[in-house]
Amino acid sequence: MKRKASARWEGNLKQGKGTITLGSGVLKDTKYSFSTRFEDSPGTNPEELIAAAHAGCFAMALSAQLEAAGMTARRLDASATVTLEKVGDGFAVTASHLVLAAKVPGADREKFEKAVEAAKTGCPISKLLNAKITLDFSLES
Repeated sequence: MKRKASARWEGNLKQGKGTITLGSGVLKDTKYSFSTRFEDSPGTNPEELIAAAHAGCFAMALSAQLEAAGMTARRLDASATVTLEKVGDGFAVTASHLVLAAKVPGADREKFEKAVEAAKTGCPISKLLNAKITLDFSLES
C-alpha cells in the first residue's frame, strides 16, 4: 500500500508560499508558509500534519491492541504535539507527545497499559519517526 501527497513552494523562505495536496483529495492546494509554520497565521504546516497522522495512527493501533486483549473501546481521544526545535544550523522534529483519553468499559488496567505501550511503539507513524529516508530528485534550470 502506498499513499501520496505533494507540495509546491514558490519564492524565498520568509515571503514565499506553498500548497499541500493529499492524494485522497481531502486537502487540495492547502496553503502553508513561513508564517503558518513559525508564527500563528491561518493555514497548515508539516509538523501539524505529522501530529495529525501520529494521533490517528496511534488511536487505530490501540484499538487493534485492545481487541487482541479482549477489550473494546467506546472512545479513544488521542492528540499529538510535535515539537520543532532549532538544532545546530537547522531545525529538527525532536519529539511527538501523545495524549490519550480512553473510555473502555470493563477494562483490565494492566492489560490496557500494555496495549497502550504496544500501540505507542508499534504504530507505523511512531516507527516512521525513526525511519530510513530515501530520496529521488530531478533538477530543472
